[in-house]
This record gives sequence, C-alpha cells and structure tokens, in this order.
Amino acid sequence: MKCLFSLMASLTLLAATHADDLKKMNYPETKRIDHTDVLHGVTVADPYRWLEDDVRKSKEVAKWVEAQNKVTSAYLHQIPERKQIEKRVTELWNYEKLSAPFRRGGKYFFYKNDGLQNQNVLYIKDTLDGEPRELIDPNKWAKDGTKALAGVAISDDAKYIAYGIAEGGSDWRTWRIMNIDTMKLLDDELKWVKFSGVSWTKDCKGFFYSRYDAPKAGEKFQSLNLNQKVYYHLIGTNQSDDVLVYKRPDHPDWGFSNEVSEDGRYLITTIWKGTDDKYRVAYKDLTKQYGMPIDLITDFKNEYSFIGNDGPVFYFKTDLDAPLGRVIAIDTRKPQKENWKEVIPQAENNLRSVGIVGNLFVLGYLKDAKTQIKMYDMKGRFVREVKFPGVGVASGFGGKRTTTETFYTFSSFATPPSIYRYDMITGKSELYRRAKVKFNPDNFEVKQVFYKSKDGTKVPMFIAHKKGLKLDGTNPTLLYGYGGFNIPLPPRFSISRLAWMEMGGVYAQANLRGGGEYGEKWHRAGTKLQKQNVFDDFISAAEWLIENKYTSKKKLAIQGRSNGGLLVGAVMTQRPDLFGACLPGVGVMDMLRFPKFTACRFWTDDYGSADNPEEFKALYAYSPYHNLKKGTRYPPTLITTADTDDRVVPGHSFKFAARLQYCHEGDAPVLIRIETKAGHGAGTPTKKIIEEIADEGGVLVKVLDMKINLE
Repeated sequence: MKCLFSLMASLTLLAATHADDLKKMNYPETKRIDHTDVLHGVTVADPYRWLEDDVRKSKEVAKWVEAQNKVTSAYLHQIPERKQIEKRVTELWNYEKLSAPFRRGGKYFFYKNDGLQNQNVLYIKDTLDGEPRELIDPNKWAKDGTKALAGVAISDDAKYIAYGIAEGGSDWRTWRIMNIDTMKLLDDELKWVKFSGVSWTKDCKGFFYSRYDAPKAGEKFQSLNLNQKVYYHLIGTNQSDDVLVYKRPDHPDWGFSNEVSEDGRYLITTIWKGTDDKYRVAYKDLTKQYGMPIDLITDFKNEYSFIGNDGPVFYFKTDLDAPLGRVIAIDTRKPQKENWKEVIPQAENNLRSVGIVGNLFVLGYLKDAKTQIKMYDMKGRFVREVKFPGVGVASGFGGKRTTTETFYTFSSFATPPSIYRYDMITGKSELYRRAKVKFNPDNFEVKQVFYKSKDGTKVPMFIAHKKGLKLDGTNPTLLYGYGGFNIPLPPRFSISRLAWMEMGGVYAQANLRGGGEYGEKWHRAGTKLQKQNVFDDFISAAEWLIENKYTSKKKLAIQGRSNGGLLVGAVMTQRPDLFGACLPGVGVMDMLRFPKFTACRFWTDDYGSADNPEEFKALYAYSPYHNLKKGTRYPPTLITTADTDDRVVPGHSFKFAARLQYCHEGDAPVLIRIETKAGHGAGTPTKKIIEEIADEGGVLVKVLDMKINLE
C-alpha cells in the first residue's frame, strides 16, 4: 500500500490571498471543542482532545489525517529539488550493509542488506570465511516491507532460533521458532510480547520471556500496558500451556527482563518500573525444580545490570556510590550489602556497558560522547585499551566467556561503518569488512567544540561539513538534539546527514543535559524540575552557531525525534524568532496527558507527572501543545508522525499541529506528515525512510532558500 503522500502527489495546493498580498497556506478546518481540565487550581484548555482518538476507530480523526496529508503532500511535491534529493539519497543508501558477526554453537550469524531492501536479512555461516546461507528474510513477509524482524535469540547449540516479528512499526511482537538445520518453522506462536526478549535455557528445550495479557478489542495501540508477567515456554507446546514463573499483581506497573546465566544455572530477572536505570533484581536457581525466585536487590534506588557470574557470585554494573558507573560482585550466599566487593572502580569517564568475553571484562565508556573500550581481567586488573582509527563510535564486542574472538563496528559522521575482528588474546584488531558508500570521506571534516549554556555549563557539540567552509553566517545548518532518558548522541554515520552535507549544509549535534554523555549527574540535570536546562542547552547551541558565523537565524533548522521532538516543540514555542525551520518528529507534545497511553507512564522518571503540583507547574511551563500562542509568527515547520506509533501515540503530534495552525500568523508553512503502516521508527521500511528524508530535505531547501546541485 503506497503512503498517502504518493497517492496525493498530483494535488495542487489551495491558497488564499493575505492582506499583505503574501500567499498563506489554506489548512484544513479543524474542529475546536470547549474542553477544559482543572489541575491544581489551574484551568487548562484542551480544544483538540478529540484528536487523541485512535485513527483506526474514529472516522472523524481519519478524515482529518487525510485532509492534512493532502495539503502536506501538495506542498512537498511542488518543490523541484525534492526529486533530486530523493534520487541522491537513494544512490547513497544503495550500498551493502553488514552487521558485525556473532557466534552461537560454533556458527556465525550476521545481518545483511543488499542496499535498498526494505528490511535486513539474517544469514548464517559455518565458518567466518564460509559461504553464507539465508536464514530469515523479513522482506518476504509483506510486499510493502512493513513487517520487520524485531529481535532474535539462538539456542546455545544453534539448533533453534526464536525471533520476534513487528508489524506496522508497533512495539507489540509476535515470536516464532525455527529449526535452523531444517529451516522448518515450528507451530509455536507467542503473542502480546512487548519490551521483552527471550532467553534460552542451557538444555535448549525452551526459554523465558515476559508478556502482557491480551488487550481489549480495539485498544491494542492506545491502552495502558500493565501486569507484565514472566513465563517459560517449552518448544512444541501452545502458549496457553506456558508456565507462569513470576508476577507481581500488587505492582501492575512493574516490568521484567530475563536472562539465563551463561552456565545455565540461574534465571536473573531484572525488575523495572520506568525508564530510569534503577532496578530490583531477583534470581531463581534452575537446578532446583521447585525453587522460587529469590529477591537480591529490593529497592529501585540504583542501577544493577547483570553482567555474568562465577557460580553463586554475580557481577553487576552499578551506579551505587559511583555516578559514572563501576563493577561490583555480590555473593548470593552472603547477599548483605556489607559483603559486596568492588571489582572495577569508577573511572573519569562514563561507563555505558560491560560484558564478559574471553574471560575479560569489556568496558565501554563515553569520553566526551566518543567511544572508549577498556579491558580488565576477572580480578579487575587493567589489561589494555582498544585503539580506534579516529574519532567516532564503536559498537559490538559481544561473545561468551569461552570465545577468543569478538567483532565490532566503527564509524563516524563522514566515515562509513567498518567491521573489525578483535583477538581477545593478542588485542589485535583486523579489518574484516568495510562499507563501500558512493562518496569521498576526504571531502568532509568533523570536529568537536564546547560551548557554554545559559547557566555556564560546558556542553559538547559535534560539527560536520564539507572542507573549505566559509564562516560568513550564510551556511544552511541543521542542529540536532535529544537530551533525555540517559541516552547519549555519539557521532554515528548517517546517510541523511551525509546527503545534507553534500547539499552544502552544516550538520551540528549537541550533547545536551538529560542525555547519557557524562553519567547520572548529567542525566539528572535535564529531568523533571530541571528539564528547562535541556532547552537552554539547545538554544545556546543555536546561538553559538550564529555567533561563530556558521549560520544565521533564517538559515538555521532544528530537528529531533521522540524526546527530541519534544525538544524542538519546546524551543520553537520559547524562541520562535531564533530558527529558520523546525522538524519535530514523533514528539511528546502534551506534557500533561502523556502517562495515559500505552507504556508512556514510564516516562515520569524523566518528566515527572502532572499529578504532582510542583511537577505540573514545570510541565505546563514548557509543554509544546499548551505554550503555542495565538498571533505568533512561528518558523516553517514540518511535523512528522505515524499512525501505528504506540510508543508516542500520534495524538501528540495531531493536537500540536492543529493548535499550531490555529495560532500561527504569517505565510510560513506549518505542516504535518502522517505516515501510514509505520510506527515510532524501528522496523520502518527503507522506502518509507528515504521518502521521509527527501520530504524533510525538500522543505529545508525551500524554506532556507538553498541552492543545490546533486546531479
């Protein structure tokens, strides 16, 4: 099914003459209702509450979506450069993409995309240099590519693979099982799985996983996700026969992640109740047939991420007394806190990940948002640091305690991904595969700068562009940010960013407070009552770029997705004078009602809740939907969302777009692009991704008055 934007390409834009003879967009008429809530003595208007209704169930909302898409499509397709951008992005995207291999049962597994396939394909090889065989090709599941492979788990003997299927971009997963040797799909089908992988038992007869009860009819994409439970599934049986292992009906908001220890003896259940890395931990001795889960960590005060074990001694990554992270050991025979031992102390950089490969702890740090990998022996003694070929980001380094090799991928803004084989014994990196993208990396440069935010805090920012850039204040610049949920923004390779730089644009990426660049203190400084710090950091980044002659107000665009969409929505309502264009994607725009849908209540860890009087005051002060003011000239804006987004439900963007069009004064376009059969981002088909990049690029070329030639 083609998206509405292609279907409506032949439509012409309706226009009306404004008093100053400028053409003003003729937006669809959007009904306003007289709805108000009284929160802590404050009357809050919500005239577009009806747009929260599910587009699949409400004909009125569906009609509004169709009308908005008609206007947006007509505007996008009258931009001459859009086709040129789509053609060049397609050319750049069309390269063989490989993941770093990983081993199970003596075999190698990896993902590959020939170039423009909608979904990546999973392959298997008997040896590293052997002939690959196709294992799972999700492109065969749906002609339009809207079904995606969303998680795999391979049994230790590499006989079975369990894999998740995501449809239309939803967070819901259906899990199936395949016999790898015969390529036969088993009858087993596990439904209503969300926010959970699967973990095989050592005997490879079954696995543990978490799921929710089936939602009521018609409420699949909006109802609250409560009462997750842990089950054991035995291969060859019906889901209805799965054994209930753990539940907490007294705490319906708790969720459970499960991992079987590498030795197969323990099931470790990490209990979470939000987005914060603050966990309870329980474990079950799988050698005891009737053994019950035992609580090990009984509060949600700190992070305790399970790394591995030596028999009854469990290793955890924690921020207990270490805001930048450290490694500790807990002997389950003596679980009292006074018996806990520090294995690897806190370092000067932020510890993001820890694994055990080849009997070495592999620690992944962030050093000013760039990857740093260090290795230690099992007693916590430093062994070596991995050297990389430049400033960038590395990912991978997975494996078992018995393996002597691992793989990682390295890239940067202007450096395509390269895969390396790493020898755990010698510490030598050897190039295994390098992506061949149709561009010359030597034409671009990447730098990192530090600027001061409003309160004097030093904030890092990456800047990438063509070499020979003139700092004369005329360069079209795209500033990207996120700033939340302890998530960092490292300098990853991106085709969309590369295309932007080829067009003559400057790409800037600010590492704002609220993110995961500098540990928990940095994260906390951008949450709840301090969330305004994030917006101040982003505004200061924009002002720095202007002051240092990279760009000017009318040439500066901002972009962010999800929490970053909230970021763009907040700063464009606070400083509409500062930007030449705004691209908020799948954003959280109504900060008072977000916990009422799907799993959004988890976000109160970062945002707070309108139920709390102090937090309500802070939320109401920056909530993008509520801070749009009638008669204001807002920058040209393209809001993007998708109809199957059950992470940030599309009603956020619908309401924001409706109110923005009502409040906006002037001729600058303020549009919304609503994708069909897509969700929050994961699993989106390549074709839809390229179309969205071309649409956003076309808008920027037009409203920033860019002159490009990509032929």
